[in-house]
Amino acid sequence: MHTTSTHDPRLDAFSKLNLLEKSRVDSFKDWPFPSNSTCSIAKMAEAGFYWTGTKRENDTATCFVCGKTLDGWESDDDPWKEHLKHAPQCEFVKLSCPEKDMTVDQFLKIFGTVVKNNIEKNIKNFKTKFLKDSEAKLNEFISKQP
Repeated sequence: MHTTSTHDPRLDAFSKLNLLEKSRVDSFKDWPFPSNSTCSIAKMAEAGFYWTGTKRENDTATCFVCGKTLDGWESDDDPWKEHLKHAPQCEFVKLSCPEKDMTVDQFLKIFGTVVKNNIEKNIKNFKTKFLKDSEAKLNEFISKQP
């Protein structure tokens, strides 16, 4: 079966990880700087950032690999330099290489790091919720004891 739709639901998980530069560009809903600025949406996404802002705080962005969130951006800030300054340990910024120039090996290494970080975050969230739920059930059980 051939479909003409460009949306493939099997890729939704990748989109949520902001793994691809296009996903990161698409995440920017209310970025305050124009496309000709040093700190444009395209340059932010190229440097690994996706938008995590709000209507009130519209200049907040987070790295898809290291998770570093930065705000207070200025129009003339260089996203690569700011990323390196605030997160020198980031595997993506250490490459200092936009997605379009990555080798397959580099992309797969970044992909592995992103997936590993996402799994670790999900496990941590699961454990936290499990402990909270278990504590609530235990307290409920204890409160019902004579």
